[in-house]
Amino acid sequence: MDKPKGKPTVAEVTRKYIDRHPSIRDCISKDLINYSSLARLIMSETGVKHEEAVLAASRRYAAKLSKTDFEGAIMDLFEQSRLELKTRICIVVAKNDWIVLKNLEAVVKRILSEKHIMQVMQSANAITVVSEDKHLPSIMKAIGQDYIISIKQNLAEITVKSPARIEETPGVFAYIMSMLSEQGINLLEAISCYTDTIFIVTRDDMMRAFDILSNCIEDRIIESNNE
Repeated sequence: MDKPKGKPTVAEVTRKYIDRHPSIRDCISKDLINYSSLARLIMSETGVKHEEAVLAASRRYAAKLSKTDFEGAIMDLFEQSRLELKTRICIVVAKNDWIVLKNLEAVVKRILSEKHIMQVMQSANAITVVSEDKHLPSIMKAIGQDYIISIKQNLAEITVKSPARIEETPGVFAYIMSMLSEQGINLLEAISCYTDTIFIVTRDDMMRAFDILSNCIEDRIIESNNE
């Protein structure tokens, strides 16, 4: 009997639920899941009624997930990564207007020529500038008060500097983001730029965020050296 048009199958519901819960997906890929408990959880939260079907779908998906080890590849990448921490960072959010970009041109050229921190990002609604606190007055003057939406200063920038193969390693950015968010770290900005993965946090979160990332990378290096 064909399923009603537009209604997802039990297998589709099961896969969608697992994909929406990275912690469950990770445990499944490592064969750390009680599938009966997982099936009952999926049923209680999705309304699916057929436990055997959910159980079978979970096991089939687990077989597929076990063939990929994204976390292993990420950990291997961390062996060759290092951290950098910079303080006295500011964020200026401005209206997305061409005049803002035009006015910033001279400031950007000067700051970059001095080898200082400068990132300019544009979205549909805003232009975000990340730099050092000492450059804040010149950035504000260039943008113009009428175009500024918000200003944050005295922040910290943590950069994970990785080898070029980070571009071919799936899930690195998401892995680091989840690692920080699970520990209650509020990320004011998160930027992936070639081999650099950059996070802007408050001074209050700075050391805790740095310790979380440092422990992950250093623990991996220690494990590698002991093999």
